[in-house]
Amino acid sequence: MTSTLVRKHRPRRGDVPPPEARMRAARDWAEIQERMLVPLYEAVYDRVEVGPGARLLGLGCGSGLALLLAARRGAEVTGVDGGPPEHLTLARERLLGERAPRAVAPGTVGAASSGHRASPPVARSTPGVPECAPFLAGESPRLFEGGLEDVVEASTPPYTVVTAFQPAGATAGDYEELTGLLDSAVPLTARDGSVVLAGWGPPERCAASAVLRVATRLTEADASLSFGPGELGAGHGWRPERRDDLEAVAVRVGLRLEGSGRVACPFGYADGDSAVRGLLSTGLFDAAVEATDPGQVRKELREALHPYTRPDGTVWMPNVFRYVIATRP
Repeated sequence: MTSTLVRKHRPRRGDVPPPEARMRAARDWAEIQERMLVPLYEAVYDRVEVGPGARLLGLGCGSGLALLLAARRGAEVTGVDGGPPEHLTLARERLLGERAPRAVAPGTVGAASSGHRASPPVARSTPGVPECAPFLAGESPRLFEGGLEDVVEASTPPYTVVTAFQPAGATAGDYEELTGLLDSAVPLTARDGSVVLAGWGPPERCAASAVLRVATRLTEADASLSFGPGELGAGHGWRPERRDDLEAVAVRVGLRLEGSGRVACPFGYADGDSAVRGLLSTGLFDAAVEATDPGQVRKELREALHPYTRPDGTVWMPNVFRYVIATRP
C-alpha cells in the first residue's frame, strides 16, 4: 500500500493466533511500521492536491494512518480493508475515537502472575504525524471491512481520489489482487478522478529487500520439502517489483496514465527489537513463521539487520518507493 512495509497476511494452515497476539501485531504495525510510509502518503497527497472538497477512497486502508492524514487536510475519507480485523479496529480508534483494547504481552505488568516491569512502550507519536483525530471537519470517516460491496451499496457520490497504498510487488499474486480491487473501485471513481498505485522501488535502492529475502528463503526451503518438482510455482516470499508493473495494472483496468514518482521512505527503528517487531507485523513473514518457527525467524531477521544497525543500536534502512497516478477517462 501497505504496505509498510506492506501488510500481507496469508491464512495459516495451523492454529489461529489468540486475539491478544493478533492485536499486539496490529499495534506493532500501527505504532512502529506504518509511519515509515508517511513520506509516500504526503508526496501523493501533494501531487493530487488532496484537500477540502476531495472525496478519498483508501483501498487496503489498514489501521488508517493514510486516511487520517487526508482527513486532516480536509478531505472526506472512506476506507476499506480485507486484512486482519484488528487493523480496522485501530483505524476506528484513530479516526472515530473508538478505543480498542490494548494487548498485554506475557511477562509484562498487567499479565497474569507477572512480577516483571513492563518494557517501555514504543512511542506512538511521530513529529508531524497525528495519531488521533477527535475533531475532523466535514463528513465522518467511513470504514468498511472486506470488499467494496458495502461501499457500492452506500451509493455515495463518486470519489475524486482512490489510493492503493499497500505497495504492490511484495509477493506473488498481489498484482492480481490489486487488479480485482481496482475493477470494483474504478466505477466508484469520478470522471478524471485520480487513482494512485504504490509499489517498491528498484531492489538496489531498497535496503529492506535484503531483509525480506529471509522470508523467501525460509519459506521456499520448507516448500522444497513439501512439494514435488515443478509444484512450487512463484512461491509466497517477497519478490522485487518488475519495471512498469504498476502501469500495466492501471492500463489493464482501463485507466489513463498521467505520471509517476519516487519517494524516499527510510525504515528507522529505535533498536533491533523494534525492527523485528515492525517487520513481523507486516505479515510478509507469516509463511516463514509457519514453515519454521517464530524463534528461528526472529534470529535470522536479527542477523539480516546487522549491516543496518548503527553503533548506538538504532537500525536504519534507506528505501525508495514509487507510485503511479492514473485517471478514469
